[in-house]
Amino acid sequence: MKNRGISRQVIGTVQTNKMDKTVIVLVEKLVKHRMYHKYIRKHVKFAAHDEQNECQVGDKVLITESRPLSKTKKWRVSEVIEKAIL
Repeated sequence: MKNRGISRQVIGTVQTNKMDKTVIVLVEKLVKHRMYHKYIRKHVKFAAHDEQNECQVGDKVLITESRPLSKTKKWRVSEVIEKAIL
C-alpha cells in the first residue's frame, strides 16, 4: 500500500535553467561498493518545475515529488536552500 501523504524530497544543485519554468537538478549520493567496500559517488538528474523562474545555475534546492506535469517533469522546486555565489 502506498503512503499518499508522504512525498519524497531530495536536495540537489541546479545544472541548467535554460527552459521556461523548468530546471534540471543534479542529485548526488554516496554508495558503498559491494565487493570493494569503497564509496562511489552516484548521481541522477531530475527535471523540476520552477514556477517563478527564480533558480539560477549552481543554486542548492529542495525538490519534492509530485504528480506528472509533463513527459519528464515529476518534481517541483520547494525552496531554494542556498543561492549560488557568482
